Amino acid sequence: QVPPVESGGGLVQAGGSLRLSCAASGRTFRDRAMGWIRQAPGKEREFVAAISRSGNNRYYADFVKGRFTMSRDTAQDTIDLQIDNLKPEDAAVYYCGEDRGWGKWDASSFVSWGQGTQVTVSS
Repeated sequence: QVPPVESGGGLVQAGGSLRLSCAASGRTFRDRAMGWIRQAPGKEREFVAAISRSGNNRYYADFVKGRFTMSRDTAQDTIDLQIDNLKPEDAAVYYCGEDRGWGKWDASSFVSWGQGTQVTVSS
């Protein structure tokens, strides 16, 4: 199975914004619940956000606190994550993948993530 391709990461000052994107590569996203997880150096992967197959339902980790917005574009077959008001603790590699444990909101339920995109936040 070909993993998705994440992009959009970079270096940004605290308080800034980034828009991460995830493109299907091989199997379509359209029939799957998708989401984002992240991993900071020395830490375990943690759940960030998930979106239902229809795109009508979204769930975010508590630390998001209104700063992240996840969306999906069915026509383009992409998944986006808008991150506003970035904080130094948001620095991590962000991965998108299929959420096979809808409702668990746990990174361990994710499969088929890509290489990730690095987000670095300067204070």
